[in-house]
Parts: sequence; C-alpha cells; structure tokens
Amino acid sequence: MQSTSLREVTEKIRLLKENIKKVIIGKDDVIDYVIIALLSKGNVLLEDVPGVGKTVLVKALAESIALQFKRIQFTPDTMPSDILGVNVLNAKTLEFEFKPGPVFTNILLADEINRTSPRTQAGLLEAMDEGGVTIDGTFYSLPNPFMVIATQNPREHFGTYPLPESQLDRFFISLSMGYLPAEQEVQMLESQKVMHPLERVKPVWTREDLLSAQEEVRNVFIHEDILNYIVSLTNATRDDPSFSLGAGPRASICLMRGAQSSALSEGRDYVNPEDVIKVTVPILVHRVIPKEGEGTSRSAREELLKEVLKKVKIPKVRIP
Repeated sequence: MQSTSLREVTEKIRLLKENIKKVIIGKDDVIDYVIIALLSKGNVLLEDVPGVGKTVLVKALAESIALQFKRIQFTPDTMPSDILGVNVLNAKTLEFEFKPGPVFTNILLADEINRTSPRTQAGLLEAMDEGGVTIDGTFYSLPNPFMVIATQNPREHFGTYPLPESQLDRFFISLSMGYLPAEQEVQMLESQKVMHPLERVKPVWTREDLLSAQEEVRNVFIHEDILNYIVSLTNATRDDPSFSLGAGPRASICLMRGAQSSALSEGRDYVNPEDVIKVTVPILVHRVIPKEGEGTSRSAREELLKEVLKKVKIPKVRIP
C-alpha cells in the first residue's frame, strides 16, 4: 500500500506531466524521461534537428515549476566567462566584485552546445558535476536545484565542436524527439491558432515540491539482484565486440537512480527490472562507441544496446 507521502509525490508528478503535455504534443515518452532526469538530479542532452520542439520542451518544464530559468545561445565566440561570470573592478571601492553569469539559475538551457569551443564547453563541467563554479580561485555554489538541458543538432557538422566523451558522460540521459505524425502535427497547429500554449502554462510545482520528490527517489527500494543486473548490463557493453568503448561506472549509478525515479513516477516505492530496461537505452546511448563498421548514428547505437538488453538475463526479484 502506498504511503501518504508517496501518493502525494506520485500525484504531483502526474500533474507535472499533464501540464507539459499541454504544450508538447505526442511526445509523452520524452516528457517521462526528462522528468526522470529531473527527479534524479541529472542533466539532459537533447539531440535532434531544428524545429522539433526541444527549446519549447525546456521552457514548458521551467514554466511548470516555480524556478528560475535562463537560456544561453552558444556561438563559436562564446567565452567561459559569458556563462560562468567574471570579477569586475568596482570603481568606487577599488575592489573586485563577482558578477554571476547565466549559469547561476535553477534550469539552464544550453542551446546548440556543440556550436561553441571546447574551452567554453568545458566551462560547464564543474557546474554540472559539482553544483558550483570556481572563479579566480573562489568557489561559488549554484542554486539548488540546478539542472542543465543542452541541445545540439547531430546532423550539422560545419562550424561545430563535437562534445568529448568526458563531457558526454556528465549528461544523465540523451534524448531525441523526432518528427510528429501528420495528425499530431495538425493538432499542434490547431493549438497555436490564437496563442502559443506556453502562454497558458502556469506553475504546478514549487521548489520545495521538487526537492521533496528528489529526496523521495533516494528512498525507493532497489533489490541487490537488480543492482547486479545493472552492473551486468554496463559490463556487457564493455565486453561486447560491437563496442570499442563501453559504459563506465557513472553509467551504473545513473541506471540505478533512473530506475528509482521511474518507479516513483509509476507510484511504486520499489524498483522492478522493467524500470531498468526502460531507462537503459537513453542513459547509455551517448556513453558507448560502436566499433568501425557497426555504424555511428544514434539509431545504430540504440539497436546495439537493445541487443545487449536481450543478451543479459533479467532477474526474477521477489519484493518484500
């Protein structure tokens, strides 16, 4: 039987999903995964062609929660100080004062992150990993909660800087939205005849609601056999001859936390193997590199990971 706190969190998650669905049509699975990342305190990489709703999805999430939201449009000349902040000399006091950059927010949209230089991309690493930034030797904590949602167009290569494996691994999950079926695209047009749906979105969560839900994730029970299953999956990517690079230990942690968040979203206080299966492909797809001849596209990596899921035995877990 669900506890009162579990029922409350589950209902709030349902409200959050429904609020975002007012704006994003036909992408329920993507919405589910973004919320799983949010509950898991993870960062999101949205990879897709322009115009499929990546930025609108992030704005809908931010509008649905009473949190601070900022957007950075990355360009080749964007500098680390443009996103992190800089020390400026105060002419009156003759002392340096720190002027925080846009990274000091709750939800940061890093738009077209692969259009900026590796130096600037690396500037986000500490923020994504440590929840703070170091400027001239001084560490500044970021607001809590903090989440980066970055977008990139995987089809365009001219004038872009591919993210290195070390930075890709900082993203909890990687998602692709894809095009809408024709009938849902018509539905989207209907919804925007008079005004954009974003203008009608009101917050349904507070900061405290989110922090409470994130804490509740840690209380979701996960059986030792499921932990072994998670490690077997990541080990399988390291041993599989189809991959030149498999998933590292951070991926195992993300699978565990993602499975707990998936269970909580479904109203359960325990993880079952299906929760792990649900999050495996989007959590691992950007962390593996296929061997030459296997294909490098996202769809090719997804298919290889689905084959891994078929090979690893699913545990039969008895929940106490």
